[in-house]
Amino acid sequence: MFKFKKTVFFFTKLIILWAIINFFSSCQEDFTTNPADTVLFSTDTLTFDTTFTSIGSATSRIMVYNPNNKAIRISSIFLASGKSSAFKINVDGKNNENNQFADIEIGAKDSLYIFVQVNVDPLDNNLPLLIEDALIFLVNGNIKTITLQAIGQDAIIFRNKLIANDTTLTAEKPYLVFGYLAVDSAKTLRLDPGLKIYFHNNANLIVYGNLMADGTFEKPITMRGDRFDKIKFETPVLYNVVAGQWGGIYLLWNKGKHVLHNVNLNSGYVGIYFSNQDKNQLPELEISNCRIHNFLLYGLVVQNGNVKVLNSEISNSSSFCVYLNGGQHTFIHCTIANYFNNSSVQPILRDKEPAVMIMDLNRIAPMRTTFLNCAIAGSMENEFTLATRFPKLYKGTFSHCYIRRPNALDLPQFSNIRWSEKNDTVFKNIYFDYKKGTYFNFEPDSVSPLRGLADYNIAAENCPVDLNGINRLQDGAPDAGAYEWMPAKKDE
Repeated sequence: MFKFKKTVFFFTKLIILWAIINFFSSCQEDFTTNPADTVLFSTDTLTFDTTFTSIGSATSRIMVYNPNNKAIRISSIFLASGKSSAFKINVDGKNNENNQFADIEIGAKDSLYIFVQVNVDPLDNNLPLLIEDALIFLVNGNIKTITLQAIGQDAIIFRNKLIANDTTLTAEKPYLVFGYLAVDSAKTLRLDPGLKIYFHNNANLIVYGNLMADGTFEKPITMRGDRFDKIKFETPVLYNVVAGQWGGIYLLWNKGKHVLHNVNLNSGYVGIYFSNQDKNQLPELEISNCRIHNFLLYGLVVQNGNVKVLNSEISNSSSFCVYLNGGQHTFIHCTIANYFNNSSVQPILRDKEPAVMIMDLNRIAPMRTTFLNCAIAGSMENEFTLATRFPKLYKGTFSHCYIRRPNALDLPQFSNIRWSEKNDTVFKNIYFDYKKGTYFNFEPDSVSPLRGLADYNIAAENCPVDLNGINRLQDGAPDAGAYEWMPAKKDE
C-alpha cells in the first residue's frame, strides 16, 4: 500500500513537471531569423526645430513596427555617436546612458516606442547650428538607420528679469524669457531690428516705462512662444499656430511713449494690453507695419491711452481683436479680421464679442476715434460695435472702410462705408486646415469689396506701401485694409 502511494505521488509530480515545462514552452514565441524579414518605422528622419542651448527640447517619438507573422528580435539599437551624442533615447520605457540597447523583442504584428530627446550644449555661436546623428538598428543581419536632426541655437535667457536702466537688446542672439521681462518705471527698453524674443509658457513683457521696438521691413522684430515642435495630428502642426503659447505685452505707465514698428506678435494670450488709470495723463502708443495674430483672449486693448495704428493686421482672437475705451484712437489702412473659430486646432471656441468694440459708456478720458481705409470683418454677423449713450454726438470719423454688420449705422460719423453683404468674399483664405496645408490669408480676394475702396489721398499721405511692401498707389485705386490685392503668381 505504501509503495503504491509513493508510486502515485511520483507520477503526479512527473505530470505536474511535464505540464509546467509544456506550458512555458508553449508560451515561447517563434522568432523569425530570415534576413528578408525586418521592421518598419514611422519615419526615416526625425527632425527637431530650433532647440535652445541648455534647455533641451520636447520629446519626440518613433514607432517601430513588426509586420511579420512571427516575433522578431532586434539585435542592437544604438546611436552612432554613442554616449557623447546630443540626443538621448528611451527604448520601450528603458533608459541607457550609453544610448545602446540589445536583444529588443517585438511580437508578431506588434510595435514598440522609441522616445528621443535632444540637449544642446552652449555653442558660443550666434548662428544656428545643424546637429545630426543616426539611430541604428541591427535586425536579422540587416542595418536600418533613422536620421536625427536638430537646430541648436544659443540664446540669452531671462528669468524674471527687471530692466532697471535704459537698455538696448541687440539682434545678435535671440532671447528666451521665463516668467517675465519687466521694464522699470521711467526706463526705456529698445529692441533692435531683427531681434527675436521667445517667451516660455505664461511669460510676459511688462513695461512700466517705455518700449521702443523699431524693426524694419527687411528685419522685423519677432515675439512669440518658445515651442518649435509639432502637435502630433495626422499631419503634424507647429505649436506656434495654437493660441495661448505665452502671455503678452503689457504697457502700464501713464507717461509711457511706446513704438512698435515692423513687429510680428502671435499666438499668446494677449497681444498688447495698453492700460492706464490716470485720466489726466494719457500714454502714447504708435503701431505701424505690424502683425498681431492669433491670441487666446485679445489682440489690442486700449484703456485711457492715445494710440495710432498704421498699415497693420490685427486678427484672430477668442474675444475682441480691438477694444477701445478712453483716449484718442486712429487706425489707417488696417485689417482687423476675426476668424478664430475657423481654425481646426484651437482648443476653445470664439465668444460672441465683435472684432472691434468701441466702449464710451464709462467716460474716464475723452474719446475720439478715427478709422480710415480700414477693413473690419470676421466669422460673426456683427463685427463692429459702437457702445455710447449718444451715438450721434460721438466724436469719431469712419471713412472709406469695409465693416461687417447686419445693418448700416445711420450716423453722421460714417461716410463712404461699404457695409457687408451676405455673399461677400473678402479675403483669400479665412480657414486654417492643417490637413490641406492652408492657412489664413487676409489679403483681398480677386472679387473682394475691399478693392478700390480706399481714399487715394489718405493712402498717399500715410501708407503708400502695404504690409507686404507693395505700392498700393500703382493702379490709382488703393484697396482698404493692410494689403493691396495682387494677382496670384504662376506657381501658386
